[in-house]
Amino acid sequence: MAQVIPDAWQVPNRIRQRVGAQAGRQRAIVEEGHLLLITHELPKDDEITRPAKLFWRAPDGTWRATGAGQSSGLPVLKRHLESILQAVAQLDDRVDAGKTAQDFFNVLNAATPLQRTTRNLHKALQDAREGVEDRDIITLRDSAGELERAAELLVGDARNALEFTVAKNGEAQAANGQRAVEAQHKLNLLAALFFPVTAIGSILGMNLRTGMEHAPPFVFWAVLVMAFASGFAIRGSLNK
Repeated sequence: MAQVIPDAWQVPNRIRQRVGAQAGRQRAIVEEGHLLLITHELPKDDEITRPAKLFWRAPDGTWRATGAGQSSGLPVLKRHLESILQAVAQLDDRVDAGKTAQDFFNVLNAATPLQRTTRNLHKALQDAREGVEDRDIITLRDSAGELERAAELLVGDARNALEFTVAKNGEAQAANGQRAVEAQHKLNLLAALFFPVTAIGSILGMNLRTGMEHAPPFVFWAVLVMAFASGFAIRGSLNK
């Protein structure tokens, strides 16, 4: 069965037996003074599995890393933590520059798996620290703890910004809705005021004999006053 541990690494068989064809979660395995540190690459969008990056520390203190050949793996591990720090800083800048809810949602969508990665990396380095006495591991463990805290703050800031933006947009929509209701109410008042006038005018303007064709002028003014009085009465009932 294929293994993710390079064949050239002289790790104990007990370590090889604990790692299958896939690297699995981030963790530290310590056997007979050997340390195998399994980490994950930075999470990418729409990526289900995380490519693994392995680091081996021999009992004599030498480090190896997958993809680094025979060169020391410790600088590779340090650069791995630096790349995580850069990713957190870039997302933090996107939070500061964000304007819309979609901006903050995109940051939150990218920051959540990054937070999980840093948390698991910190735990793995803590386990490595407990299994192997090495000043470099202590330093890396502390750096991973700071990364976990930074990622946690990033997720919190993005979530707060998203919630604030959604609430702010909700308030703006509510205010616009209230203004629309007030404008509609004003239109209703105007319609109520002139409705009797237009209705009576339409009725009296019909080409039918009503018996009022030769009425004196005061009848017109009386009808007009009655129409407006009805309009004011209807308008007053709408206000109530």
